[in-house]
Amino acid sequence: MSASSVAPYAQTFCRAALANIGQEYPNHPGHVLNSAADLQSPRVLHPLFYGSYDWHSCVHMHWLLVRLLCDFPSLPQMQLVWQTLDAHFTEANVAAEIAFLQQPSRATFERPYGWAWLLKLQTALIEGAKADPRIARWRDAMQPLADLIGERYLHFLPLAHYPIRAGTHGNSAFGLLFALDYAECIQHFALRKLICDKANAWFGRDRRYPAAYEPSGDDFLSGGLMEAALMLRVVDGCSYADWWDVFCPPPHDLAAWLRPVTAGDRSDPKLAHLDGLNLTRAWCWKMIVPQLPDGLQTPVHEAIAGHLAASLPHATDGDYAGTHWLASFAFLALAQH
Repeated sequence: MSASSVAPYAQTFCRAALANIGQEYPNHPGHVLNSAADLQSPRVLHPLFYGSYDWHSCVHMHWLLVRLLCDFPSLPQMQLVWQTLDAHFTEANVAAEIAFLQQPSRATFERPYGWAWLLKLQTALIEGAKADPRIARWRDAMQPLADLIGERYLHFLPLAHYPIRAGTHGNSAFGLLFALDYAECIQHFALRKLICDKANAWFGRDRRYPAAYEPSGDDFLSGGLMEAALMLRVVDGCSYADWWDVFCPPPHDLAAWLRPVTAGDRSDPKLAHLDGLNLTRAWCWKMIVPQLPDGLQTPVHEAIAGHLAASLPHATDGDYAGTHWLASFAFLALAQH
């Protein structure tokens, strides 16, 4: 990753993440109510991940703080970051999150998007502890929760015969990509093999992806580009160049991926997703561009710049519908080489 690209925004991202993880309301709970006892405040139900509008956004704002802590330890907010994360990453808080997930009807809670971000967070804590031993206490506190999510992947993936290609939280390629990071980080070979096998079964034979069908009106992920980024890591039986040659949309369709999209109303939580789409397109293009044909290099680099220009200013400035989560994707897009 390239910290230099993030540096001009690091303090702003840090302020946004700190504010978000401590903001309990407005809140969008996403769980089944098993009884009246579940009618409790977010902070009671989720003593660790109660802020940032919803559970998954709170998870990835914690990830953002960990990444900023590791990459920019001299930021003026870092003392507060240490204090905040110390208060959040406790064994008691993690135990409460696990207890919530183990209640009836919650086997599918946050599958796969929140699962993926939880494993991405734990990957950051594991890597961070290698550089700063103080992070090991957070890593160790969080490991039982990561273990539970890892087990759920191992149970779920063999049952999932078809991928979800939508550009929203259910997207299968996104869920596998971050789980793959975790599996490789801890050398969980069984999980890694399952992810690779499932990705190739789902996406390995795709032909002439219909990129002109994207985006749908509330996409924050590009189904096709997420797939292309995942296959860069797992393609089997051929080179990535060969896979791309068959997968690549026809020129008219491909042009849809090169043009930034416009969010019509950034106070609308669904329409605000489109700023996220611009950021995730830039992130995905950066991942795959070194492996693309020479003729695509210039258009893709121009597209990356255009997508960042369109939505980076809105990652931390504007309505809470976007600012409760966009900084995480802005970090991904900027930090990716």
